[in-house]
Amino acid sequence: MRDWRRPRARRSVWRALDRLVSPLADVRATVSTPSVHQRRSADAAVAAVLRGCAVEHSPYWAWSAPTWVRVLGATQAEFHAVHPPWVDRQVRHYLIALAYLLDCFTDLWQLGNYKRLALAEKIFGAARIRAAVDRLATVLGGWGYQDAQKGRAFPRVLCEIFLINRSPRLLDLTPAVLAGLRTTAHHEKRTRLFQVQRALAALGLMAVPDAPVVPRAVIQGVAPPWIGWVHRWESTSTLTASTRHHVRGCVLKARRWLQVEHPTIAEPGVWTRELCAAYVAAIDRMRVGDFAQRCDPVRDRLGQPLSARSKEGYLGAMRQGFRDCQEWGWIPRRFDPSRALATPRAVKALIGPTPRVIADDLWAKLLWAGLNLTDADLATSRNARSCYPVDLVRALAVTWLFGGLRSDEIVRLRVGCVRWQPRADGADRVCLLDVPAHKTGAPFTKPVDPLVGQAIDAWEAVRPAQPPLLDPRTGELVALLFCLRAKRVARYYFNQALIPALCRKAEVPRTDARGRITSHRARSTIASQLYNAKEPMTLFELQAWLGHRSPQSTQHYTQITPTRLAQAYVDAGYFARNLRTIEVLIDREAVQSGAAASGTPWQYFDLGHGYCTYNFFEQCPHRMACARCDFYLPKGSTHAQLLEAKGHLQRMLTTIPLTEPERAAVEDGAAAVEQLLNRLADTPTPAGPTPRELRETQPLLTITPLRRSQGA
Repeated sequence: MRDWRRPRARRSVWRALDRLVSPLADVRATVSTPSVHQRRSADAAVAAVLRGCAVEHSPYWAWSAPTWVRVLGATQAEFHAVHPPWVDRQVRHYLIALAYLLDCFTDLWQLGNYKRLALAEKIFGAARIRAAVDRLATVLGGWGYQDAQKGRAFPRVLCEIFLINRSPRLLDLTPAVLAGLRTTAHHEKRTRLFQVQRALAALGLMAVPDAPVVPRAVIQGVAPPWIGWVHRWESTSTLTASTRHHVRGCVLKARRWLQVEHPTIAEPGVWTRELCAAYVAAIDRMRVGDFAQRCDPVRDRLGQPLSARSKEGYLGAMRQGFRDCQEWGWIPRRFDPSRALATPRAVKALIGPTPRVIADDLWAKLLWAGLNLTDADLATSRNARSCYPVDLVRALAVTWLFGGLRSDEIVRLRVGCVRWQPRADGADRVCLLDVPAHKTGAPFTKPVDPLVGQAIDAWEAVRPAQPPLLDPRTGELVALLFCLRAKRVARYYFNQALIPALCRKAEVPRTDARGRITSHRARSTIASQLYNAKEPMTLFELQAWLGHRSPQSTQHYTQITPTRLAQAYVDAGYFARNLRTIEVLIDREAVQSGAAASGTPWQYFDLGHGYCTYNFFEQCPHRMACARCDFYLPKGSTHAQLLEAKGHLQRMLTTIPLTEPERAAVEDGAAAVEQLLNRLADTPTPAGPTPRELRETQPLLTITPLRRSQGA
């Protein structure tokens, strides 16, 4: 063994030490150490590396990745277990910086939790990191991302990107680097990465990223050939995404049914009319959860029979799929899908307009809650951390409560959609709302309550500048009104956040007799109220206001209230037009003296021009055209004048039912009376002779129609 004290041996040892220490010293000189404490921590990191070389009996450039992970520490506990007490948490960051700059260890994701911002500032310099972070944070902050400027999450993610890319320059970032991080990142981190790429695109440093795609669940219980057919149809169809998703699910359910009932059927091209009939019968008897891949969303209804609308939806999806495949020439035309897979008549009879109108008392409370929303009401929601500004939420609420729009139409409204039009009579201005192209038609303009325009104007006044976004229905780049943080408000925000907040403030339940209160129920409620107003809108006016193509669609949103139906029934006068009230005079003297028992008249029916003394007047067929019989007493006679002069007469009103000819005589006038006389010419009068016989001896007197009393 050589003696290290000999000159030649000392030179070789010093050369070895120099080779070991010089790279550390050079890297140590480049690491940012602005304070004395940080310089000491950097020196301690160099000493810790040299100590590790002695422990591992090898130079640091020969260490494997597991060795570096053990030295740097995957966790704080593992780090302190390896190093002496003088190697603290601050020293750990300098150790990581040394390993990173020496290119000995770059898989930083294996180190677990470490301060990305502090490490990036040590490696690249605090000034350069702060400049890059502030540049992107300014863009995001202008869009409404307040946490980008004040929070720690955004700088932490951006610094991790710099460390992986080994450069703090924004120009050096590429979509490939961000895509690689997104593959292993959790949801929140993927959101931050998407924000970074949007900001880089706004600065012109990168292309606009595609919207994040939610991965679909793996299809289970379906053979690969059938899955191939489904994917082929889905990629070819031009239906909307939601409709394609519905048809896809129904076709996959049909395949699971086939595998149980007809396992030999492997392709849709071999379906026959008999198989279609069997499937229609199976759908008619199917229950909730049968042949489904996931039952969690319908756990409360498992085992219940399918509703008529669900049966129609399943059969309609199959008709759509087979019709397209036959039209595109993928399968032969063995049957007509519209007939072989038609919905049974008994099922279609159960489907009709059933608008789920919210009760007036609950709706009034929701209106009050929407008009009086405050920050405190939004802070109590489940998603209080990501809550929108109160001006945005209030504009959304008022538009939902008064606009009568679908949720998709509300979130796609554009900046400047409100127009105020003065009225010629000098009254309040009319608020017009421009609705974009929607589910069933082209853009249109509708009048709305001025409260809607005021709420939207208040939000536009404080709305941060946003980049133009793509309208998924029209394919245009437009300035969306309800947009924040470079992202439009989602459709599900109404059902998951806004409506629960309104129900809490109004102290009303989330469900009523018609089910859960959803965003679409407001459209039916408003339409029904306009249809049942004191001066209601006609069906065609309501059709134009809702934006429907046909009145049949409008009927699914309107419901006549029982109150209005009862009033219309009363106004129709069904009983009144079949009954008439006339005045009856009772001679109490004749009754009390007993003269009535001997046949003396005691009851006189006032016919207007005379009196009828027949006791069973309501049964007399001549009461509307009274013949000059023995029971008739003209008012011009002396006997009638004496009768009216009696002071002990009792006046009463009686109601008599009318037959169809009699009612025509009352309502249609003299022509109907003449027809009635001709029909009764041979009918005996209460006195015995017929009108024809009486006409030969004395002229008949035609009676004018019975007068109605004041109270009839």
